[in-house]
Amino acid sequence: MKTTICSVLLALWCISHCVFGQTIIEGKVTDAETGDPIPFASVYFQGTTIGVPTDFDGFYRIKGEAKSDTLVVSYIGYETKTKAYQKGVTQTINFQLNPEATALSDFVVTAGKVENPAFDILRQVMDHKPMNDKRRLAAYEFDSYNKIEIDVDNISDKLRQKKFMRKIAAVLDSIEVIAGEDGKPILPLFISESLSRYYYRSDPRLSKEEVLKTKITGVGIEDGSLISQVIGSSFQQYNFYQNRMNIVEKEFASPIADGWRILYDYVLEDSVTIGGEFCYLLDFKPKNDQELAFVGKMWITKRDFAIKQIDATVQRTANLNFIEKIKIQQELDRVENGAWLPVKTRVLVDVAEITNKSAGFLAKFYTSNQNLRVTEPKDTRFFERAIELSEQSREYDESFWEQNRHDKLTPTEINVISMIDTLKNIPIVKTWTTLAKTFARGYVEVGSFDLGPWPFLLGNNNIEGWRVRVGGRTNEHFSRRWQFNGYMAYGFDDEKYKYGLGATWIADRNNWTTFNVNYRKDIDQFGIQPDALTDIDGGTAFLALTQLGNLVRPFRYESYQLGAFRQFSRAFSAGILLTNKSFQPEFDFRYRTNLEKPDSPLGTDFSTSEVTLRLKYARDESFIINDNSRISLGTLRWPMFMASVTRGFKGVAGGDFDYTRINFGVQQRLKLGFWGVSNYQINAGHTFEDLPYTLLNAHIGNEQIVYTTIAFNTMQFYEFVSQSYASLRYQHQFGGFILNRVPLVRKLKWRLVGTGNILFGGVSQSTLDVQALTDENGNSLPQFDVLENGRPFAEVGVGVENIFKFFRVDYIRRLTYLENPGVEKSAIKFSFNLSL
Repeated sequence: MKTTICSVLLALWCISHCVFGQTIIEGKVTDAETGDPIPFASVYFQGTTIGVPTDFDGFYRIKGEAKSDTLVVSYIGYETKTKAYQKGVTQTINFQLNPEATALSDFVVTAGKVENPAFDILRQVMDHKPMNDKRRLAAYEFDSYNKIEIDVDNISDKLRQKKFMRKIAAVLDSIEVIAGEDGKPILPLFISESLSRYYYRSDPRLSKEEVLKTKITGVGIEDGSLISQVIGSSFQQYNFYQNRMNIVEKEFASPIADGWRILYDYVLEDSVTIGGEFCYLLDFKPKNDQELAFVGKMWITKRDFAIKQIDATVQRTANLNFIEKIKIQQELDRVENGAWLPVKTRVLVDVAEITNKSAGFLAKFYTSNQNLRVTEPKDTRFFERAIELSEQSREYDESFWEQNRHDKLTPTEINVISMIDTLKNIPIVKTWTTLAKTFARGYVEVGSFDLGPWPFLLGNNNIEGWRVRVGGRTNEHFSRRWQFNGYMAYGFDDEKYKYGLGATWIADRNNWTTFNVNYRKDIDQFGIQPDALTDIDGGTAFLALTQLGNLVRPFRYESYQLGAFRQFSRAFSAGILLTNKSFQPEFDFRYRTNLEKPDSPLGTDFSTSEVTLRLKYARDESFIINDNSRISLGTLRWPMFMASVTRGFKGVAGGDFDYTRINFGVQQRLKLGFWGVSNYQINAGHTFEDLPYTLLNAHIGNEQIVYTTIAFNTMQFYEFVSQSYASLRYQHQFGGFILNRVPLVRKLKWRLVGTGNILFGGVSQSTLDVQALTDENGNSLPQFDVLENGRPFAEVGVGVENIFKFFRVDYIRRLTYLENPGVEKSAIKFSFNLSL
């Protein structure tokens, strides 16, 4: 009996010792500056090898104890931190790690006779890339949950003393709850969530995202229709199996790119089992610290030599503007057929302070993908709209999100939402956000109307003197189907009013279909008007400057226009324009009223009535809808083809000429990896009939100091006119490829640019014969130059961009027609270029 009792007591003592005396520690490791979790960090007992890594969300759980009562957390790029723990109890210990000032260069690779053991693993990775890359799958789809947060950080003391910042002092004082125990304070501006279904097919390469639900909270954000289209999975696709990854419009070299041995150094650090997969842990960093490349760690599976986890950071020394850090953390899983797809991705973009008196920004992106399925490819018609926003996407209640979001909101994120709601109601914040939106949009929003655009409010030229212009348009608060616009201007020298009215009916927002009518009575100038195929986005500043000072061959006009446009498929769109326009030149101009009779009377004013058909084929162009307009996001890999045919009718609605004009164009942006980015544009056109030179193609010259891509920058205004022409414009941006390798200069982070333009053209002799050379009194009239047959106009240039992060300077040399009077053989042009 005593033996039995002793045995029971001994067993109870053992159980109690095991249960109540065991040390269990759990907690979370986060970044002290951003509040983001730090995955893959090492948590261990000091002086031992007992430890665990944090999971993708920064959580850890460790059992056991050691002679030391200290727990250690370490990770590349962060200061190691220790905390004391209690033995024999279950406890929670959270860590906030501070980034190291000299981080990201903590391993050295030395040359030797023995080959780096990491190289054999990397060769296997390269051999297995075709099998592991998700792009090899014929089709797949998944459910995606995306979360974005944007915060202000590094708020300087000088900025805090500003009057407008003192207005939100109460909010700033409460941000400790956001920053955490050891973290730095941040001021949240925006947070969003979205749920969507993402589809992909490989041949042809197409993708589509159906955005099902969105939830947006932000300072200055009143309507989420535009933002809802850009917060989903389509804009968070990061694939390290690509040689180059596009991030913030820059190309970054993957650590498993084809040229891995040239670009990176590697160290085999350890091996570890993750999710049942035995993995090799490799450290990597770029050989040149100014390259657009990563430093970090990746976990490579032994079985498939695939990336299981990766933590990659862009160094502060990389040739980027305003960016303190870019970090990408990703976890991948194998799907059927052996390819690996991301299941969780976290991206941090840390934007540095522009000046010591300003603040920085943090942009944080999180993506969780579930229900990954390899499927049969859907019909290409399914992918007509790359991003499709559900009509009910912004209708929800909180219970829906609690049931459907992939991960619960953290207490910090709940506080962020509450703080943003507080900030939105502070009057000074409302004022500043209104000013910022007005500057960005060009219009002042007043309920259902937008007043503007403000850049055209005031102008001055030699015809009108000072010119004042007021105008506006309706927005989608007025109607999602109809948009009306109008303006009125007055010149104080010519004492004449100018005005315009227009209306657009959006018949279909899915297959973008519009009908519009416009009326204008105003003043313009010949030779500065881009043709139907010219992209004017890069020439806005140039065109604005040409409206000031002395106008080139100005004319008054009155025009009526009817138009229709439809996006027939993702690739193909077409539009038709019916235009009637009367011209009243304000310079010495005459034309023969009967072009077939050399002795016919001379005329000054003339009219045209024409129909124009415009066609565009852009295989992988995508769009988003903003208010009642559509914004192109450009093409990814394929060129864009454009064509137009114009037919003018004599005797119809007062038209004075019969003519047919055709134009054709192709343009493309070519990403060439670390060689840089090329842009080319090829245009050609022909007018079949003999016409006055004002109806031929006047090539745009540039006598301004501003560089532009839509003009020939050493050509004079109205120097050359063509009836038939073909041109090539080419620009190559080397990025830091060349200047990064020049000692001393590399510290400036300048970037080299090369440009070249060539133009062939001509005018038939019969067209030259119908031009009026003198007026009724025999006085000579202004004329134009014609390009000689087989002798092109050509210019080449070299430029440096990223000067003081904002400016670009180009030196352009004219190669032909140097004998023309008044031409400059070379020119220096300046431009403002805000880029990362």
